[in-house]
Amino acid sequence: MAIAILFFLGIAAISYQLEVLSYLILTGFAILLFVNNKNRFLASLLLSFLIGFAVFMIANGFVETMVVPQELKIILNRLFLGFILIGIVFNHLLFKKKLVWYNRKPDWTNPIRLPFHQVNVFWFWLIGIAVNGIVYSFFIARQDPESIQSLLVFCLVFSLVNAVFEEVIWRGIMLSALEECVTTGYAVAVTSIGFGLLHLAIGFPILLSLLIALAGVIYAVITLKTNSIYPSIVFHFVINIGMVYSGLII
Repeated sequence: MAIAILFFLGIAAISYQLEVLSYLILTGFAILLFVNNKNRFLASLLLSFLIGFAVFMIANGFVETMVVPQELKIILNRLFLGFILIGIVFNHLLFKKKLVWYNRKPDWTNPIRLPFHQVNVFWFWLIGIAVNGIVYSFFIARQDPESIQSLLVFCLVFSLVNAVFEEVIWRGIMLSALEECVTTGYAVAVTSIGFGLLHLAIGFPILLSLLIALAGVIYAVITLKTNSIYPSIVFHFVINIGMVYSGLII
């Protein structure tokens, strides 16, 4: 639990550009690599994520100084998530671990057991998309046709890039890697909370970031039940479209 809290603090410190605290947390993880042989891969995985995230923030700081359209800055911001991806992939290579990210055809046969009900994962996924689609449709309906058309290309590019990168990082590599070290529930909690807190870096308030962490739990459950990352990418893609047209992104 302590290492997870340190990880969350690291994401928050780097997001808010608290340099001294960020250095202390990174140093703490580096120390853990040498004093805790049992959890060395776990500590290295989380450290590599934070280093990649720090590079992500530096790259975005540079982009913010450029005189380019805001839409391009946002797309570059999402592409820079690749620095995090590079960090955790390199860590796997360093430890000679097989890279697993649920790159499989979805299995829709597994049920999701709720407290008083059991539902097929396909219907859970489809209903979730439909409900969110209906909610966001009210925001889209308030836009004039010209605004919808002008944002369409940006919306589709942003939504796809963001959904693919975030899902491959969190519900792909991080979730599967953590499952090797800790329980599945612990892995879901760490990846979901971390996923939510990462939105602090793009200016989301803490309460909204924690709400997004709940969406991370849903994405994780769908990924684990279908044994595939693709349903969560589609779900995430739909949510991103709604966020663009609701004004949360631009």
